[in-house]
Amino acid sequence: MKKTLFLVCLLCMGMLMPATTSAKKKDIAFQMYSVRTLIGDAGKFAENGDRVLKELADYGYTAIEAANYGDGKLYGLSPEDFKAKIEAAGLKVLSSHTGRNLNGEELKTRDFSNALKWWDECISAHKRAGFKYIVIPSIGIPKTLKDAQTICDFFNEIGRRAKAEGIGVGFHNHTAEFQKIEGKVFFDYILENTNPEYFFLQMDVYWATRAGASPVEYFKKYPKRFRLLHIKDYAEIGQSGMVGFDAIFNNAEKAGLEHLIVEMEHATEPDIMAGMKVSANYLSNAKFVKGTYAK
Repeated sequence: MKKTLFLVCLLCMGMLMPATTSAKKKDIAFQMYSVRTLIGDAGKFAENGDRVLKELADYGYTAIEAANYGDGKLYGLSPEDFKAKIEAAGLKVLSSHTGRNLNGEELKTRDFSNALKWWDECISAHKRAGFKYIVIPSIGIPKTLKDAQTICDFFNEIGRRAKAEGIGVGFHNHTAEFQKIEGKVFFDYILENTNPEYFFLQMDVYWATRAGASPVEYFKKYPKRFRLLHIKDYAEIGQSGMVGFDAIFNNAEKAGLEHLIVEMEHATEPDIMAGMKVSANYLSNAKFVKGTYAK
């Protein structure tokens, strides 16, 4: 009788006590460009940043990829203040889309000196803000392979300088990079003529698919070159059915994936924030997406 009463008491205590464990979030970053209408510049960020960042953290996002660097500042803030603002929302500073590409004269003369001065300042600011990666978001498509090689040499030098400061540098594609230059696909040329020690590719899986390329085939052909992936669809992740996300994540090891980043440009939901929530839920619930890919 005493034993039975003791067990009943334990059961009751278990029912009354609050749960002490909860499911751990998956590591899912978001590209801040996705919510540019709310926090896309210094003024909007100052007005809405705290609320929007906290809401996205509540949806399940764990880190940010910035998209507003200039003159040593991020969204109008010093690198240190930006880092503090992101971390106060419960998020991590991960990566940043920014860049200073070669102009026509620099491409012709192969003189990178002025561009590299800009990059040295950029790398220093991003180091102070705690970024792990800088991603060049786009570049004009060169007309010749000679110019393509100049661009790759420039990429390698940026990457070498950034690595010395503990930051990785990469390039983000759209569809144009899959066109041919003198018979060679420009995206392939970048992969084959940049040094993996200094430079990686951030594949935007939606734009690659739209260009008629297979992300998985690229992972197999160029293993370990894709440290970051833009997980993207026409609208919410998984909404269009045209991107094979299960195959992409099942081949993440071949890709060399370290972090996934959600980017949205459209939403079928009432607003972009609702769409961001749907995308976070999709990845959080997808069994083929691991909790983390960080090395």
